[in-house]
Amino acid sequence: MIILLHVLVAALYAATAWARWPRDDEAPESRRNAGQVLLALALLLHGIANFEAIVRPDGLDFAFANALSLVAGLAVLTGWLTGVLRTLPRVAAVILPVAAICALLPPITASPHPIAFASEPWAAAHIAVALCAYALFVVVAMQALVMTGLEKRLHRGLPDATSRGVPPLLTLERYMFRLLVVGFALLTLTLASGIVFSEQLFGKPVTFTHKNVFSVAGWLAFATLLFGRWRYGWRGRTALKWILGGTLLLVLGYLGSKFV
Repeated sequence: MIILLHVLVAALYAATAWARWPRDDEAPESRRNAGQVLLALALLLHGIANFEAIVRPDGLDFAFANALSLVAGLAVLTGWLTGVLRTLPRVAAVILPVAAICALLPPITASPHPIAFASEPWAAAHIAVALCAYALFVVVAMQALVMTGLEKRLHRGLPDATSRGVPPLLTLERYMFRLLVVGFALLTLTLASGIVFSEQLFGKPVTFTHKNVFSVAGWLAFATLLFGRWRYGWRGRTALKWILGGTLLLVLGYLGSKFV
């Protein structure tokens, strides 16, 4: 039954990607509406599937496959709630198939990794904030990649994608940095709570594990980008490099530790 639930979630994500392909503004209204309903149903069932896979009597099971599926689901949810999937359909064309694959992993790659302390309220809040931050950065990274592609089209003299329902690049860029600021604030809260309340959260003082090192390095990358944006007006490819670099460091820090 659980396996069928994960398969259904993957099928719904795939169906949503098809319903919104190639672009929301080019598809018939009935097809766009169907895509919204399919996506809402996929997110609901994905949440139930993740709950069943992660919540265990002996604690939360944050095995690699479970963590990957959860972050993918949160990334889709973030992209949907923030409107990124609607304004930039190319983001949906990437993130939905990836989420479909990730949703299939928990039942076929069983490798339990229970975390008993996660049942504590402080620890659960710490993990929830961290996962939301990671999901935001994944969405921001994909948005940055798509915007870079749109910018290249303009430089090559190709048809302006913004004439077909996509907001101007400067508007998208400002919106992307707002999401980045929210993600950075959540990441800062995650790191601060992990350092200050490490003993209450994890039962031991903070240590310099590779997860902590990569997380701090990712925080420094985003802090540098935001400072550069404020002081020097960084944008375009410069911003893309810092966004992708910081996101990669966070992925190595969190998901990499689960893989190891």
